[in-house]
Amino acid sequence: MPTATLPSTPAEAALATLWHAAGLPPDALAMASLPGQGAVLPSSFDVATLAQASVGAAALAAAWLWQCRSGQVQRVSVDRAHAALEFTGDFALDGQVPPLWDKLSGLYACGSSVGQPGWVRIHANFAHHRDAALRVLGLPEGGATERAAVTAALAHWTATGFEQAVADAGGVVAAARSLAEWDAHPQARALASQPLVAITRIAADAGGDAAPRPWPTSAADRPLAGLRVLDLTRILAGPVAGRCLAAHGADVLLVNGPHLPNIAAIADTSRGKRSALLDLRTDADRARLHGLADSADVFLQGYRPGTLAARSFGADELAHRHPGIVVATLSAYGETGPWAGRRGFDSLVQTCTGLNLAEAAAAGSTTPRALPMQALDYAAGHLLAFGIQAALWRQRTLGGSWQVRVTLAGVGAWLRSLGQDAAGLGATAPERTPWMAETDCGFATDAASPGRSRLRAIRHAAQLSATPVRLDRPSMPPGSHPPAWDDNAR
Repeated sequence: MPTATLPSTPAEAALATLWHAAGLPPDALAMASLPGQGAVLPSSFDVATLAQASVGAAALAAAWLWQCRSGQVQRVSVDRAHAALEFTGDFALDGQVPPLWDKLSGLYACGSSVGQPGWVRIHANFAHHRDAALRVLGLPEGGATERAAVTAALAHWTATGFEQAVADAGGVVAAARSLAEWDAHPQARALASQPLVAITRIAADAGGDAAPRPWPTSAADRPLAGLRVLDLTRILAGPVAGRCLAAHGADVLLVNGPHLPNIAAIADTSRGKRSALLDLRTDADRARLHGLADSADVFLQGYRPGTLAARSFGADELAHRHPGIVVATLSAYGETGPWAGRRGFDSLVQTCTGLNLAEAAAAGSTTPRALPMQALDYAAGHLLAFGIQAALWRQRTLGGSWQVRVTLAGVGAWLRSLGQDAAGLGATAPERTPWMAETDCGFATDAASPGRSRLRAIRHAAQLSATPVRLDRPSMPPGSHPPAWDDNAR
């Protein structure tokens, strides 16, 4: 193995910190090269280092697992600009960019009539979340209500009052806070002592004493070949984690509920996966999912804490019924504290944790300013993939069942720790064309004419010298495949 060298770039330093925190062999860091520094996209926060280091961590973990399986050492490199652009999630179907936001989603001023001016961000991409906010405002539910009506109604609300009322109604909005206000919040204090990527062994009485599993015996050409991942995620971070694992060879089965809505980005994040439907409200489909978990190596889920546990798919029960499994969980705010279990999305976490007001202040403004991409989602996805691979290595060497946890708010705190420089707002985004690729896709651009289309999206930024990343399967809509494993991939 190469001898470890000192990091030479901010991203390499961030990668080294992640690697040591996960307890992985330090000499493996010599395999990685993350050149470059400085802003790539306009932000005062170091979103380029966030992107480069998180993609690099997942890629280096894959290279390390490959060395464990094959004995072969390889080089890992991540282009800084490519990684930052991957985090924008740019894609098009047959040359058309789908609308990514509902017309009511976004930033609103509030509190003018009650003497407490502030800002809230509404997330209305799902109809039930939109309608929860409209009910609280006393406005008609459905798609007919316009932004002007929402703006007028919010004049009578304080930002934090509306945030809490909508949460109580089952919706999701976020009041804009400063960094200092977030740091004083009880949820921030609850998260402060938690690691960015938590990797813990599940208790022995819940299956944590499982014997080490062998690596798949079939011929492998990539680090995760033959490993099976159940992907029960829907919004960006979790699906990005599953896509990253698929790029390194895992057999990823995306499982959606037939009654659940999705967002347009599913066309991009489903690359490399098969896509099935199961209704976990029924006994029969819960049994089918446990049957799939019998031979799964990873159970990845991004539902609100407690949701799947109520359906018999909590980490302890999964480990008890499927010893040796790795259970990976993505949440907005974690599982402890007053906001444990609260719904949340990247844009909302940016707002409530102070990032948007801090970005605005760096630009000389008081109007909250979003980051130039869904940085928390994409970083969380790659950190989940990193943690999953670290847990797979521990399982193969130590045995046991393992849990991996990442929170969007924790990723936001990590981004803050990388520093802030107003000069970064002057960056000009590079041309995307060199890193775009076009593939077949099953998502139709016209719902009335289902069929194949062409998906143009950004390629994965990691480069591995011996096991190049690739996404073999075209992106397909939920239910395109049966809820069964691909025996040819084992």
